[in-house]
Amino acid sequence: MNNNRQKSPTKRFLSVIGLFMFALYFVLGLIIIFWSDFPISMDKTYRILFGVVLIVYSFLRFARLWTNRVNER
Repeated sequence: MNNNRQKSPTKRFLSVIGLFMFALYFVLGLIIIFWSDFPISMDKTYRILFGVVLIVYSFLRFARLWTNRVNER
């Protein structure tokens, strides 16, 4: 294995965007769960459920990003 090989700029850019989107969905899920004056009128149960779905989706995106990274080696 040659671990000294660098990624192409396109792959590096897509990796950074993937990490950014993971963080965005994760933080958005936390904001929706913990923001008490949420501007959209939702029942608290549905708001928490929606936030959890966003957090789970963010981890699915991270897992896909991680497996792509491992498969490139």
